[in-house]
Amino acid sequence: MAEPAGRRMEAVRRHLLPPSAPPPPVLSPNPLSSLAVTVVEPSPVIIGGMVLDIHAKPSVPPHPGTTVPGMVKYISGGVARNIAECMSKLGTRPFMISVVGNDMAGDFLLKYWRSAGLCTEVAYESGVPVLFEPVSVVKSRRIEPIAEYITCTSPNEIELVAMANALSPSVKYNFHKMEQCKDKAEAVEYLFEMLSPAMFFLLENGIKLLIVTLGSNGVFICCKEHTNFMKDQRKCKQTPFSTQLLEKLEGSFLSNTPVNLCGERSSRTCVFHLPAISASVISLTGAGDCLVGGVLSGLCGGLDIIRSVAVGVAIAKASVESEANIPDNICAASVADDAKRILLSAKKLWCR
Repeated sequence: MAEPAGRRMEAVRRHLLPPSAPPPPVLSPNPLSSLAVTVVEPSPVIIGGMVLDIHAKPSVPPHPGTTVPGMVKYISGGVARNIAECMSKLGTRPFMISVVGNDMAGDFLLKYWRSAGLCTEVAYESGVPVLFEPVSVVKSRRIEPIAEYITCTSPNEIELVAMANALSPSVKYNFHKMEQCKDKAEAVEYLFEMLSPAMFFLLENGIKLLIVTLGSNGVFICCKEHTNFMKDQRKCKQTPFSTQLLEKLEGSFLSNTPVNLCGERSSRTCVFHLPAISASVISLTGAGDCLVGGVLSGLCGGLDIIRSVAVGVAIAKASVESEANIPDNICAASVADDAKRILLSAKKLWCR
């Protein structure tokens, strides 16, 4: 099992390394590498799985020893594919690197992909920020050989600890769930106390931005002060979706705080907490993927880091209220309203 995993990580590493020769002339130059460009339209590249999810649901209570009638649905899935689809529905045009079988499932996936107007050719460009989505505890440990190439990562609590332990040969980090808490504020304080050593360790080892998902307790954003995910967020070409978000979210949260995440570099580390908002849960499948897709689309559309994460949390809420992995219709006005509610309750937990 170790050899296939090693080969996969080596393939990803080759994608992240600068090319040994100049790219073919047919490729467009990376827009982020030119200071003369006034407006850029980022082209995110998503690397990961595209799989067919099979959802089986009984229509009556099951009984052992007898056939159970029910319904089976085929749904396009896979974390990377979900993120890419979510971004496309938010007006961002991503590229994707994946492996798809030449079979019924592969045909189903590619047919749906093309029907959404998404590209089936991918080209390498260097010099772009990289987001690593851990997916699971086992896969999160694979960060070790590629950590130096990663700009941002979005683990949950246990994935965060697994990543820190994979990079730390001597110190071991731990996480224990709190059995009982009086309120959300107490839970957030406990989570920060438990997770901050691992978060700060990853920042010290080259990760520039951590988005730690906490389920119903919201999200931690951890980064150095004045970190920006891309060279100049203000020069990004806005999509119709991001334009609506920018208009509604203008003046929310950051205008009232001295911390600026889009300026000169600073050695201070900042941690922010963005709360989750109540939702009528139908299915949790795809919620984390929608959060990442929302964050990346927000960044590509010109939003700053904190507003982009708020948008991601709002789209994750829309996902849990839908049967599909990715909601069929994502309403910009509803997302903006939810994101604004999130930002109004956001807090700066730590900065020094």
